[in-house]
Amino acid sequence: MPEIKQLTPGAFCWTECATDDPAGSRKFYSSLFGWQTKEMPMGEGSSYSMAELGGKQVAGLTQLPEEAKKMGAPPHWLSYVAVEDVDATARKVTSLGGSLLVGPMAAGPGRMAVFRDPTGGVAALWQSSESMGGSVRGEPGTVGWNELFTTDVDRAGKFYTDLFGWSTEAFAGAGSATHYVVFKNRGEQVGGMMAIPKEMKGMPSVWNVYFAVADTDGVADKAKSLGAKVMTGPADIPEVGRFAFLTDPQGAAFAIIKFLPRAK
Repeated sequence: MPEIKQLTPGAFCWTECATDDPAGSRKFYSSLFGWQTKEMPMGEGSSYSMAELGGKQVAGLTQLPEEAKKMGAPPHWLSYVAVEDVDATARKVTSLGGSLLVGPMAAGPGRMAVFRDPTGGVAALWQSSESMGGSVRGEPGTVGWNELFTTDVDRAGKFYTDLFGWSTEAFAGAGSATHYVVFKNRGEQVGGMMAIPKEMKGMPSVWNVYFAVADTDGVADKAKSLGAKVMTGPADIPEVGRFAFLTDPQGAAFAIIKFLPRAK
């Protein structure tokens, strides 16, 4: 299982689930992916659950903040991008037409901020001020991909390339009817983007998190048995793998995918 110790600026580095029922979420994801969770006190009676696989950090689970509820946020997965300077990047977010929802602020071993891009997609910034130990990505039970569904591909593409220095590359493997954009950071694929499908018209822009699995159909069935709902799939993506979109028992949306060899 490859270990990530050095955070690369511009790369997705973390994901966490904010939920109304942290205990229920811990039980669901631990049963689904085999995670072990550790409670980390955060002060004022709150805590943060660190999910691990094989002793390596995978994801976080936390209580959905009251401020977020007041803003209409449902239970959700939030993905973080590593940056060298959160405060400077946060200022850049607003200069490029985005908005800040949280922070910049101190958080554990670093600083963070949550932002909304000009099309409505929400993500977070993370600047680590000290070692956080090893984490893992791309193996079964860990984050395998991040993807933006957006109402405006051109506007979102310009925002993220200007913000993080990402480059974009068209991907035609999914078929000529699907226009998919791959984001690259320093030449490495870090995420994807596509227009919200017509059948999902009215849906807001959103960053989706995909967890890698060894058996999409089997994990989807297990998720259903644990109280999740399968929203799309399982279905094949030509040249990529087999995926499914789900919502967990608390209502947070996520995806699972079994990558074809060398596709991840």
